[in-house]
Amino acid sequence: MGKSQKQSRRELVEKMQRDQARGDRNRTRLIIAACIVVGLAIIAYPAIKLIQDSKTRNAAISDLGVAASAASCDTPTEDKASGTQDHKPDGTVIAYPVSPPSSGPHYAVWAPLSKKFYADSDRPPVPNLVHNLEHGYTILWYNEETMKKQDQVDLIEKISKAKLPESSNGKFIAAPFKASDGAAWPAGKNIAFSHWSGMAADGKTAFGHRQFCNSVSGEALKNFMDKYPSTDAQEPNGG
Repeated sequence: MGKSQKQSRRELVEKMQRDQARGDRNRTRLIIAACIVVGLAIIAYPAIKLIQDSKTRNAAISDLGVAASAASCDTPTEDKASGTQDHKPDGTVIAYPVSPPSSGPHYAVWAPLSKKFYADSDRPPVPNLVHNLEHGYTILWYNEETMKKQDQVDLIEKISKAKLPESSNGKFIAAPFKASDGAAWPAGKNIAFSHWSGMAADGKTAFGHRQFCNSVSGEALKNFMDKYPSTDAQEPNGG
């Protein structure tokens, strides 16, 4: 009887050991499978992003966002311009007469041509961007209401990567504009374009231009860029 009990205990221990080994093997398989899935995802994400970016680059900006007719855009303004080559030291507080600015004093360094989209976390000070306006850039500003809607921010970033019209010469930036940056915009307007034109025919007068829209519209942006091309600028060969 004693021998039988001993044998039973041994068999029970062996069974427990087999069960544990089987469980360990299953856990190992699950860990390996999970690692493979994660590894494939890590590899696949950049590839998918690359394909998506490639498709975006081949898309015209007019294909993105709502149609111009559905964006509820106001007529572009004619703001009397000032501040050509009026460079202020970095950190100087500049009170612009219009919001967002379409001309005026600015910092000595402009934002780089290679960077076309800014989020709130990396946007340079507004006076740096005004310097870009002096060199023929068009800026798409989006307000804090738009910043709350990730799908709209993603759409604006897509526009910044898409095929810009030839009239822009690639001189385009999309950037956020917060309430602390300037006066309130017209009610219901969440998107604004701005451009700083060159001298008028009289050689003395220049204008900045702003256009406000309710919604993101690549077509409305293209129309604005075609109306105010990069060559129509204070210093079109700079930047």
